[in-house]
Amino acid sequence: MNIWMRRLLTMVFASKQKPKGGEEKQEKIPDTLEQIEKMLENEAGLNKSFDVCFREMTFGGQKTALFYINGFAKDDVLTEVIKRLTYVPLDEQPEDVVHHYADNLVAHIQVQPYKSMTEVIGKVMAGGTALFFDQATEALVIDAKQFPVRSTEEPDLERVVRGSRDGFVETLITNVTLVRRRIRDPGFMTEMMQVGKRTSTDICVGYIKDIADPNLIQEIKNKINSVELDGLPLAEKQLEEAIIEKSGWSTYPLVRYSERPDVISSHLLEGHVIIFVDTSPSVMIMPTTFFHHVQHAEEYRETPIVGTYLRWVRFIGIWMSLFLLPLWYLIVVVHPEMKPPGLEFLGPNKMGELSILTQFIIAELGLDLMRMASVHTPSPLAIAMGLVAAILVGDIAIKAGLFINEVILYLAVASIGLFATPSYELSLANRIQRLISLITAAIFGAPGFVIGWTLWLIVLCLQRSYNSPYMWPFIPFNAKGMLAILLRLPVTSDKKRPSLTRSIDNTRQPQKNPN
Repeated sequence: MNIWMRRLLTMVFASKQKPKGGEEKQEKIPDTLEQIEKMLENEAGLNKSFDVCFREMTFGGQKTALFYINGFAKDDVLTEVIKRLTYVPLDEQPEDVVHHYADNLVAHIQVQPYKSMTEVIGKVMAGGTALFFDQATEALVIDAKQFPVRSTEEPDLERVVRGSRDGFVETLITNVTLVRRRIRDPGFMTEMMQVGKRTSTDICVGYIKDIADPNLIQEIKNKINSVELDGLPLAEKQLEEAIIEKSGWSTYPLVRYSERPDVISSHLLEGHVIIFVDTSPSVMIMPTTFFHHVQHAEEYRETPIVGTYLRWVRFIGIWMSLFLLPLWYLIVVVHPEMKPPGLEFLGPNKMGELSILTQFIIAELGLDLMRMASVHTPSPLAIAMGLVAAILVGDIAIKAGLFINEVILYLAVASIGLFATPSYELSLANRIQRLISLITAAIFGAPGFVIGWTLWLIVLCLQRSYNSPYMWPFIPFNAKGMLAILLRLPVTSDKKRPSLTRSIDNTRQPQKNPN
C-alpha cells in the first residue's frame, strides 16, 4: 500500500510541475559563453540563420556577448552602448556583474535582467538585444530596436476634407503614441499581451481606467488569453474571429476598425475598449453597434447643421444600397400593379435578351469583379481598366441587348450608396444582403420581400457584441442615444457618455471645482 501511495503522490507532484497548456518550459541561462552559444544554436538558429548574430567582446576584463537580430538592432544606440562599455577599468570586477552593468554601465533607458533563456530569446526575437556575461546565469536585455515603418499618412478609407492627416501604421508603439498624444490622461492604460505560439504577436488592450467598464476589460483580456493559435500572420482579423463568438459566420461586422487616431481617442472617451495588434494599421473598437459603422469623422469636422445634413445624405445612400434594387424589381417586374400613383413611368420600355434578374446578378458579380481588379491593377493601368469597364462592359453590353439602361442606372445608384458607407465591412455585408433580398423577391414575390427583411432585422437584433445589443439604441430603444444617431449634436450638449458602454464615470463635462 505504501508503494502505491508513493507512486500516486509522485504522479500528482509531477503533474503540478508540468507547464500549463500554452506555457513554454523556462530554460536556465548557462554560466559560460561557450554553452550559451551552443544553446542558441539549438534554440534560436544561431550560425544557421544569417541575420541571427552573436558578438563576443571583453570589457574591463569581463567576457561578454551580444545576441541580436541584425535587422532589428538599432545600430547607433548599440554603438553608443558599446562605446561606453569600452571605458570600463580593467581592475573593475564587481561581485554582481549583471546588476552592476545594468545600474552603472549600460547607457540606455530600457534595460532589464532575465534569468530564463526562453524569455531572453523571446525578447530578442521581438527586437531587443541580449547582453550575456561569462560566469553569470543572468543576462541583460537592451530594448534598442527598430522596425521598418512607413510614414503616418492619412488612411485611404477614412479621408476628411478638414482634420488631422496622420493615421496608424504597422508598428504598435507608433500607434499607441499617436493616441497618447491626444489623450494625456494618466488613466489611459495600455496592457501588453502576446498571442501565437510561433509568432508571439504583441497585443495591446487600451482603455481609460476610470471610464471603461472593468467587467468588459477583464472579459476581453480573458478571451485574448484563451486564444490558442500558432500565430496571427493576418493580425487583427484573425484575432477578431478568435475572441468573438460566431464572428466567422456573421456577415455583419461585430467590431469596428479604424485607422484614425482621433476616432480611436473619441471612442476611448466614450468608454470603449480598443485593441492594437502589432503589424496592423487597423485598431479594433469594442463594443460596437450597427450604427457605429454608419458614422464618419467628417460629420464632426463641420457645424452641427452641416454635419447632420451630411449624415442624412449618407443614411439615404446606405438605404438605397440596401432597398433600391429589390424594391424596384418587386414593383416593376413581379407586381407591376403595386406601382404608386405618379410612378407609372418606372420600368423598362423594352426587355433585353436576358431576364432582369439575370441581368442584376451578372451586373452585381461584374461590379465586384471590377472592384477587385481595380485593387490589384497597378496605378498606370487603372485608367485603361476604367475605360474597358465603362465602354466595353457598359455601353457595348447595352447596345448588344444584353442589358437594359434601367438595370445599369439603378445598380450604379445603389453602388454609390455602398461606396458612401463609411465602414468597408458593412458595405460588403449590405451587398450580400441586397443580393439575397433580390433573389427572394424574385422567387416569392411580396411575401418573400417582407419576410426576408423582417428576418434580417430580427437577426441583427439578436446579434451581440460583447453582451451589447447590436441594434442599440434602436432596439432596445434609447431616446437620447437615438437622437445622437439622427442628429449631429453640438459638443456642449453631449453631457453624458452612451449607456451602451456601462462606463464608471458617465459625465462628459465634469463640474468645475468652486474652490
